[in-house]
Amino acid sequence: MTDRPQPLRKQGHAQAIAARQRKQAEAAAIGIEPDYIAAFVDRFYARIRDDALLGPIFAARITDWDHHLGRMKAFWRGILLGSGEYSGNPMQKHLAISGLDADHFARWLRLFYATLDELEGQPQATAMVAGRARMIADSLLTGVAMQRDGLAASRAGDALPRYGETPPA
Repeated sequence: MTDRPQPLRKQGHAQAIAARQRKQAEAAAIGIEPDYIAAFVDRFYARIRDDALLGPIFAARITDWDHHLGRMKAFWRGILLGSGEYSGNPMQKHLAISGLDADHFARWLRLFYATLDELEGQPQATAMVAGRARMIADSLLTGVAMQRDGLAASRAGDALPRYGETPPA
């Protein structure tokens, strides 16, 4: 087994840096920058802490909110800006929480969407961030449901709310 030749390795590294820079420039062009991310993370988790359904779940697991908010800001900078600074396993964390179901993830998304609307950012930025949040919620819910129910749950996130949908009465 041979390692990749040095020039190919350097070329791949340069391409990754260029891709990250493109992603950051495209995000900045629609208003997605670290300050925007910090604002929505802070506001969103303030909503979470006050929420009757989700607040107790978080309160039982998070004792250092400053640390958690810092990690969530790094997570979202990684998702939206390709910063590469987050390391962790969100799926593992969610699998460890007994009883999580579609109602929890739907509520999480509705609070997230409400936070984005409150920030009144550029519509393109709001739609992009909302879409990424839904993708993450879908992935986590599907992983949790498959752990519990097997392959039959592989489409567990299909019914999660999409940004702009009217919530059920």
